[in-house]
Amino acid sequence: MQTKIVNLFLRHTIVIKILAGYLALVALILAISFLSLSNLDKLNRINTGIVQQDIPIAKTAEEMIGNLFEQELYARRFVILNSPEILKLFQDKSMDFQAMARVIRDHSVEYIDKVARILSLHAEYISLVVQKPSSLPPAAHEEQMKQQQDQIVTFIKDIYKHAKDSEHEKMLLAEKIGTRAVKEAVILCAAGIIFGLGAALLMTRNISRSITQLKQATEEISSGRFEYAAPINNKNEFGDLFLAFKEMALKLKRLEETHLDASPLTYLPGGNAIEKEFKRRVAEGSRVGFCFVDLDNFKSFNDHCGYARGSEVIKASARIIEEVIAAMGTPMDFVGHIGGDDFVFITDIERYEKICNEIIGKFNRMITTFYPPADVEQGYITGKNRQGQETQFPIMTISIAVVLNLKDRISDAIQIGEIAKELKEYAKSIPGSLFITDRRYEQAQTEQKKSLASPDWGFVKGKEC
Repeated sequence: MQTKIVNLFLRHTIVIKILAGYLALVALILAISFLSLSNLDKLNRINTGIVQQDIPIAKTAEEMIGNLFEQELYARRFVILNSPEILKLFQDKSMDFQAMARVIRDHSVEYIDKVARILSLHAEYISLVVQKPSSLPPAAHEEQMKQQQDQIVTFIKDIYKHAKDSEHEKMLLAEKIGTRAVKEAVILCAAGIIFGLGAALLMTRNISRSITQLKQATEEISSGRFEYAAPINNKNEFGDLFLAFKEMALKLKRLEETHLDASPLTYLPGGNAIEKEFKRRVAEGSRVGFCFVDLDNFKSFNDHCGYARGSEVIKASARIIEEVIAAMGTPMDFVGHIGGDDFVFITDIERYEKICNEIIGKFNRMITTFYPPADVEQGYITGKNRQGQETQFPIMTISIAVVLNLKDRISDAIQIGEIAKELKEYAKSIPGSLFITDRRYEQAQTEQKKSLASPDWGFVKGKEC
């Protein structure tokens, strides 16, 4: 029976095994917590009884005895001197005594009768002092007061003893409860440890081989052998993990090749990776658009606002391109940073127009946030041109030159660069943000495409030449 349960446990997925272990651990924690809280509640009630009842009552009883002896001193002086001032002091002490008696009565109902008896005897004691009988000699009168006082002290001491005994019993009970709580917690923890170790050993034996193979694959890939295929045939989560691991290794190989020359500013692939991607797409005859992005009037912005601000513009522009490609492109799309304010992206030929328009719109809305409000309001900044003359430069715009690879007319990556260079020069001669598509060598009809006006300023334009 035990073997069947173990085999049933091992046949489950790793998630179920871990979940079962956690559920058992949670149950154990709940049991320990319940027992601990239950014992803590008992200890709290005991301590509350000691602190709020037994200790205050015992302390008050001691204070009452001391107060009564002070009353005796004033009483004797009053009997001898018959002074109103001494009587006043005696009466003040008597009122304090009665107040302390009421404190004991309020702390516990079991002392109501004794407190009532004490107050009655104390009233008689006051009467003996204030209304001294003239028929008794002083010695007899003093003995009578002494007897009355002794009765009161006897009752107070009885209350004090009862309170201390109660405190002692509660402390012994608290000690027993604490000892029992520790034993119960130790037993449950030991059971949990034994159960946890058993379950851990079973799971470890079941999955250790896969982990060893995963470690070996990791070492192989970390050494640069990205093509290493781990011999994993499991059909559980480890099998899925190794399939994903294999795919990750292939992607790492591509990423290593792509990012060896990545831009330190945008972390996008640089020149070598871009050239390799161009050659691959051309060789495959992919129907794609090679889109070259350039920021217009970037140098004047750099001179006006500083190179640090210019670097922020380049990083923000890179983020816009990446976000738009991620949202509107395909997993096969590519984004690279040629250098400075020049970018490139490759996308599907059916998507490039919408992507270009989206990039232009986002850039137009973003770029104004980098200029001082006064410059945005007037629509330009003032600076010196290359000849050193004071010139007005418009707010920065973006130009995109699109080279389409239709019907395999592109023979190599150099041809793409030549066409793009000519397109960018033409695009930068036109005010505003726009994209221009080259179709001069196609039989398809050439037409101009325009998008909606930007909500901020200028126009988002699409042109073909």
